[in-house]
Amino acid sequence: MIPEEVIKAPVVTEKSNDEVQMGKYTFKVNKKATKVDIKRAVEKLFEVKVLKVTTMTVKGKEKRVGRNIGKTSDWKKAIVTIDTNPSDQKYLAKGGKETKVSKKYKDSIDSFMGA
Repeated sequence: MIPEEVIKAPVVTEKSNDEVQMGKYTFKVNKKATKVDIKRAVEKLFEVKVLKVTTMTVKGKEKRVGRNIGKTSDWKKAIVTIDTNPSDQKYLAKGGKETKVSKKYKDSIDSFMGA
């Protein structure tokens, strides 16, 4: 799946707005998407480092119009925790020399909630 198909829309509620300060962002995602798909899509679209992905299936509500009873469709929600303090990674290269790799990661998602 391409990243644009995985992430459908941000979920904007009071609780999701409170969790933004802790680095947790909530998205409506494709029902067939796995946690790995969601992680790759968020990292590619928003250029952030994802630490954790939590998913849940939200059951549709029963709605009534007049005497007809129907049901809204089920959907999948993902809560993505990002690294708010990205740092350089160090590893040992040939000869025991320490090498630094600095990837340009952002510390927040700017386009969340249309900002």
